Amino acid sequence: MSLLPALQDPAGSPATREAVRFGEQSLGYGRLAAAADALATRIAQAGRVAVWATPAPETVVAVVAALRAGVPAVPLNPKTGERELAHIVSDSAPSTVLAAAGDVLPPALASLTRVDVDTAAAPQPSDASFPEPSPESPALIVYTSGTTGPPKGAVLPRRAIAATLDALEDAWQWTGDDVLVHALPLFHVHGLILGILGPLRRGGSVRHLGRFSTEGVARELESGGTMLFGVPTMYHRIAEALADPTASVGLTKALAGARLLVSGSAALPVHDHERIAAATGRRVIERYGMTETLMNTGVRADGEPRPGTVGGPLRGVELRLVEEDGSALTDPASIGEIQVRGPNLFTGYLNRPDATAAALTADGWFRTGDMATLDPDGYVRIVGRKATDLIKSGGYKIGAGEIENALLDHPGVREAAVTGEPDPDLGERIVAWVVPADPGSPPPAEELAGHVAAQLSPHKRPRTVRYLDALPRNDLGKIMKRSLHG
Repeated sequence: MSLLPALQDPAGSPATREAVRFGEQSLGYGRLAAAADALATRIAQAGRVAVWATPAPETVVAVVAALRAGVPAVPLNPKTGERELAHIVSDSAPSTVLAAAGDVLPPALASLTRVDVDTAAAPQPSDASFPEPSPESPALIVYTSGTTGPPKGAVLPRRAIAATLDALEDAWQWTGDDVLVHALPLFHVHGLILGILGPLRRGGSVRHLGRFSTEGVARELESGGTMLFGVPTMYHRIAEALADPTASVGLTKALAGARLLVSGSAALPVHDHERIAAATGRRVIERYGMTETLMNTGVRADGEPRPGTVGGPLRGVELRLVEEDGSALTDPASIGEIQVRGPNLFTGYLNRPDATAAALTADGWFRTGDMATLDPDGYVRIVGRKATDLIKSGGYKIGAGEIENALLDHPGVREAAVTGEPDPDLGERIVAWVVPADPGSPPPAEELAGHVAAQLSPHKRPRTVRYLDALPRNDLGKIMKRSLHG
């Protein structure tokens, strides 16, 4: 089966059916297929191409063209700094960069052949013929954030993309009738694979907001959108907007009418879950994935939306929790590292066999570095990253996530992050980083510690509280805890 069957044969649905829309710019399936095929013919011998991944229809045409031609594509974040961008270009060695005609490209791309993407091709029968590549052939090379060194290129085969999107079709009852709304960046798995290739694989459509706004969400959901994809920062802003009864009528109605509200890329605080549900009657569901594994778990459309969980393993995905020594966890209610195995996995890190070997067990399980517990019915509760969110204090293993949720329940807290710092007595002490709701009158540290102790247990209370104007976040809204220092 083709990775994008509706574009392989756009006659399978009306050629004028909208495939993607960015503001006033819209491409139907016929026009997208014609533009992609014309570009695919030009790059068929390129070897590997970089894509200047702006939130624009040119990015969609470029990626689809690369997939049609069987040429691996390297999506580039336009906000990447020169040093990091130079590393990605040197490591992935593309011959060509695909960009919109008006894009100004940085010096790090000067050595590449530039091809401007034309989206104006008229729908017409195409003589272009592109054999379907092997399922194991690389489709995308997506660079990870590189928290402990330069970013690594995760090689994602066509097999993994198809497996993940088909598992989500099953879990979310995703069809060609769905219209997806999102404002996620197109250089990463969430926005590009789930948010663009997902609708195109189903023969549905996607409306990209370009830049997130609650007004844009309300407008597109009220005018036919059925699904919304977002990250916790976006849903937090939605929850804040819903709290204003004079300004939220349209937003409340739009969200209430959506078929599915999905959050990912980081944990959505329980407090925001509850605020959105109370205002709209609709629950946000979560899913869990990584660049290297694509999607691992998800709350099903016909399942129970349970705040604080990311559902159970998706179809075809095996998941287990292990102890620090790699042995299987005997008590699923205790904290262990998530390992996954299945057709959704990457084939390895480009040019890094050492890193690939370190990431996989001898029997093919991927070490995610994420810590979790399992509910009795298999729902996964992620407590955080092994490196930054697992705190060993006073003989206890403590997940930062549950303390963050407890802090967010305090009316004086707008944002919160929890880390561990060395302590001569406890091993590690719990540190809370708090953005107060009222900067002029932050809640006292003793009050916050008591609040957490009352909700959880005394050994989980923060021993130190530090106040900030804002938490450091990356492009996907994830808190960058490595930037938090005393």
